[in-house]
Amino acid sequence: MPFATTDLCDAHEGKLGIAAPIFRSYGGRTAFHGRIATLKIFEDNGLVRQALGASGEGRVLVVDGGGSLRCALLGDQLAALAVTNSWAGIVIWGCIRDSKAIAAMDLGVFALATHPQKTVKKNLGDADIPVSFAGIAFLPGDWLYADEDGLIVSAAPLLQ
Repeated sequence: MPFATTDLCDAHEGKLGIAAPIFRSYGGRTAFHGRIATLKIFEDNGLVRQALGASGEGRVLVVDGGGSLRCALLGDQLAALAVTNSWAGIVIWGCIRDSKAIAAMDLGVFALATHPQKTVKKNLGDADIPVSFAGIAFLPGDWLYADEDGLIVSAAPLLQ
């Protein structure tokens, strides 16, 4: 269903979390939305692979990567896994790599920047916990809406 974050903000003024404009869009899907699943990790994307290997059911994976700009938490192989498993999008407070390939995929991807270095694989971190960055909280089960104008979060679905 088409939507615009600007229209959603106008219709639900004061009831939404609105992220600071720190993200760039890298995916082939420039507008995406879905229920939130979360990860809290740092320079280790083992849990990203595990999460994206499961059925996404149209959800959005929100990754609190600590804002690290020293390595990429998502590359083309994991993005392809997300597409295969029906994830609507991924928001990363950190970096991605393989941006050209990811731009050709039917997947929403917001991140801070690109970085060519891969991560370690120790599978350390936490899943399905509240995380906060960009000035807002992301709670598992809440709804995320993202497009060219920004990223917003709602406790309830905004589209029928």
